[in-house]
Amino acid sequence: MSASRPPLAARPTASAEAVRAVQAEAGAVSEETARSPEFVQSLERGLAVIRAFDAEHPQLTLSDVARTTGLTRAAARRFLLTLVELGYVHTDGRLFSLRPRILELGYAYLSSLSLPEVAQPHMEALVAQVHESCSVSVLDGGEVVYVARVPTKRIMTVGINVGTRFPAYATSMGRVLLAAQPADWLDDYLAEAELRPLTRRTVTDPAKLRTVLKKIAAQGYAIVDQELEEGLRSLAAPIRGDNGSVIAAVNVSAHASRGSSETIRKELLPPLLATAERIEEDLRAGPNR
Repeated sequence: MSASRPPLAARPTASAEAVRAVQAEAGAVSEETARSPEFVQSLERGLAVIRAFDAEHPQLTLSDVARTTGLTRAAARRFLLTLVELGYVHTDGRLFSLRPRILELGYAYLSSLSLPEVAQPHMEALVAQVHESCSVSVLDGGEVVYVARVPTKRIMTVGINVGTRFPAYATSMGRVLLAAQPADWLDDYLAEAELRPLTRRTVTDPAKLRTVLKKIAAQGYAIVDQELEEGLRSLAAPIRGDNGSVIAAVNVSAHASRGSSETIRKELLPPLLATAERIEEDLRAGPNR
């Protein structure tokens, strides 16, 4: 006779950790079916652990990382301790934080990109001329990423550095870059983007934003009036590559006290467009310029 099964109360139960692991694995399997055979999911998860840290969360516990990334505690712990051993993360035994070595990952991209090096002297000349901060950014999904910056005085409550990200829909550079995207890409973006009101002036209606982007594409520049932050006006122009496609955007930012949007456009647009043109010329000239 076969052994009888133990009563339900006496049977071993799976821990919450084990249940989450099974659920995560099941979700991973369904995702993998839509990905190429070469996709390395462990690398994706390791990068997710790194991205869990940001300016608002510079220090995280193991539980914080697991919750933010959707990983189990056991998996999050393995990734964190691996990053600690590699020198990218520091821990005091409870809290984890990124170490300066993590900058190597971003620098690898910047060092392979000639744009910041080419743009920097032209940006410095523009700042000296108009006495306002200048930045260059590229589009990454629905965000702009700053790849070069020449500041003057600080006019935002949030500090901006190379690597800073902002939602594209609320920034002048972001709108220049969005306006240059193919129609089907833009359709998907407007259908999926969460257009949050960052100030009372922020455009949050997809149809209205589409109209704004059409105007930007036609006129060749964008001006944003206090939509990212109250008191900040920004003017941006596209930077085009060899084939005429927009590869980046350059802007100048000014405090609203400098004048109206129209005043800022009249004063800053001509030198900004001239700067964008000089950057494009040097990019075309290549390393032997």
